[in-house]
Amino acid sequence: MSVPEVVPILHEPGYRTDTIGRCRGGQFFASVCYASPEESSDSDDGAWYAVLHRFDPAGRHLGSRIEAAPEEFDTGTGRTAEELLREWLDALPEREFGDIAVAPFQVLVDGCRFGLVTERHDEEATEDDWAELYPDRLGFHAPWDGEYDT
Repeated sequence: MSVPEVVPILHEPGYRTDTIGRCRGGQFFASVCYASPEESSDSDDGAWYAVLHRFDPAGRHLGSRIEAAPEEFDTGTGRTAEELLREWLDALPEREFGDIAVAPFQVLVDGCRFGLVTERHDEEATEDDWAELYPDRLGFHAPWDGEYDT
């Protein structure tokens, strides 16, 4: 079954989709994740990122705020990715956590891919049959009910 125009994503409190939902003007998917540049074979080349993707009410990507942050044990003065994300979420007007449905999209930041990318996992498939959230590595597939594989 091919990837739908918008992919449902279930809100799971206390787990990987804890910080998704709706706000005035649309929907959002927020997370803290580790990402490495796609060209790098060394995972130590990466960083922790605060990520906030915004979508209109129909699920079309409006833009993303993505910022690298120091790790928690870093003694520098920078805010951690968790602190950045909490600040961004607190600023969303009329924020409500809950299920969303968004169209595939992708952006590159610091050579790292972020987004919901369609892929073909079944070798016999004639069209894309999977949507993978990068760099979080959450995979969505038929029956397109919002549940994901890790």
